[in-house]
Amino acid sequence: MMRGRRRLAAATLVAVGAVTFAATGVTGTAQARTTAPAGTVTTSTVLSSSTVPSALPAFPALPARAAVPGRAAYPPFTAPGKTLKLGAKGSAVKALQSRLKELGYMPGSADGRYGGTTLTAVWAFQKVQGIKPTSTIAARTWRALENPRAPRVLVPRGKPARVEVDLTKQVMVLYRGGAPVMISHISSGSGIPYTEYATWNGRRQRFSGSARTPTGDYKTTWRVKGWHRSYLGQLYNPIFFNGGIALHGALSVPLYPASHGCVRLPMNVAEVLPGMLGKGVPVHVRGAFRR
Repeated sequence: MMRGRRRLAAATLVAVGAVTFAATGVTGTAQARTTAPAGTVTTSTVLSSSTVPSALPAFPALPARAAVPGRAAYPPFTAPGKTLKLGAKGSAVKALQSRLKELGYMPGSADGRYGGTTLTAVWAFQKVQGIKPTSTIAARTWRALENPRAPRVLVPRGKPARVEVDLTKQVMVLYRGGAPVMISHISSGSGIPYTEYATWNGRRQRFSGSARTPTGDYKTTWRVKGWHRSYLGQLYNPIFFNGGIALHGALSVPLYPASHGCVRLPMNVAEVLPGMLGKGVPVHVRGAFRR
């Protein structure tokens, strides 16, 4: 238990990108298999279909959309108006965290401490609102929290339970009952071709790929509980949806695409996502990041 807490605490390093683990999900000459590769070195457990939830558990859906396009009928909120910076503490931070959670973002506990976990939720919110991501909470972000815009729907006729990955905004949205219930900051494939060497299946091998997260329509398949070591790095609670490409936690989720092709998530999001996302759920990947 203590070990798990230490790993989650390490997620605060996301704010400065101090620790980086390579994410997998290859689209080049060494693609990962759709089942766990033989000889995988892992401290995790592959979940069987019997342990994967067949349907999403009960989770409070956000209110339905209001008459104004792009706006949702969220509960009212009065912003404290105080400028907050990373490391801030107090009631204004607690109000920020509570509001983000109410809107479906994942700031962690409403403990009144503005750390790395809250920061990644702030980034996700700002990106959805069309605000350039920053760690500073000032007038524009407070106004958006008072009158928030719902995430742009990428698949209007999509199933009520689905995942949408917006590569343009670098945001993931989990829908349940047709409403967004989780909105998270992500870091997808860098798009920079790579060649790396790693010892795999008892011998040193060469792995090359495009580091691209392909767009398209997929479904969640196999998953692993805990840390999983692939030939390109460490993945936390990976949920695979396109061959070797997965949604997974990472200790570094920067404000730009940085993975080998997977969709990196903040650690606190990856901790709870497996309990909310069943097997065979549609995953729609759209857009392209502009540097």
